[in-house]
Amino acid sequence: MNVWPEITAHIKAATGQPFHPETIDAVGGGCINQAYCIADNRQHFFVKLNSADKLDMFVAEAKGLQEINRSGTLRVPQPVCQGQNASHAWLVLEYLDLGACSGSNPDTLGYGLAALHRTYAVQFGWSMNNTIGSTPQINTRSDDWLSFWRTQRLGFQLHLAQENGYRGRLQQLGERLLENVGHFFTGYKPLPSLLHGDLWSGNYAYLRTGEPVLFDPAVYYGDREADLAMTELFGGFPERFYSAYRHEYQLDSGYNARKVLYNLYHILNHLNLFGGGYRQQAERMMNDLLAEIR
Repeated sequence: MNVWPEITAHIKAATGQPFHPETIDAVGGGCINQAYCIADNRQHFFVKLNSADKLDMFVAEAKGLQEINRSGTLRVPQPVCQGQNASHAWLVLEYLDLGACSGSNPDTLGYGLAALHRTYAVQFGWSMNNTIGSTPQINTRSDDWLSFWRTQRLGFQLHLAQENGYRGRLQQLGERLLENVGHFFTGYKPLPSLLHGDLWSGNYAYLRTGEPVLFDPAVYYGDREADLAMTELFGGFPERFYSAYRHEYQLDSGYNARKVLYNLYHILNHLNLFGGGYRQQAERMMNDLLAEIR
């Protein structure tokens, strides 16, 4: 089924401008969605495609981008429209010219993330559920961060892992960790900060002007350390980024232990999505965390 006439019609309706695409080019970089640049001689748009049942995922992503944009801190691509037909769901975003730039400044990204994390809510969670990758992410609001993290993050991923056949030692270690997770929060009470939620090195870039851009969020309000921890996973960010962040917003002394706890969520999610060696990595992380308790 040719989905492009419907997407074109949605773009026209959303922008109020004529749009007659001349090129539709596939864009690499994602493993969850198909991505394209669609353009005429005046306008470019970035389009994500997936199966028709993924519309809710795109609606939540668009709302997450809007939530970050309202903070007035870091640049994100602006949502244009989303929709579906019998075969596909789509999300259309502002097209941004991203690329390596000699003027890129990781300090600006660090300062911006600190400012984003000073955007607070009354409760942890968010107004709607979304996804982390393609996995459901539950964001039911809560006054209690420890309960939120135990049930809606670690507990949820461990339950998925059991359903996916990952039982035995993984679940035994997970149960012990869930029972003792309060150990890592003695004397520490995080505030509900606005989080990107999936902040690894593949989800930011720079405009050719050097301005940093965030994309592909899994937004919720939670402990800012959870965002910062993920920046150290899968390659990490430049040291200047961390120096700038700490200059603006100092970290608690217990961060080094909690970052393992927070990154365990993402490793369990990768186990549930991709399998492979993530089971061994998750078990090692849980062993390390439990060793802190003994």
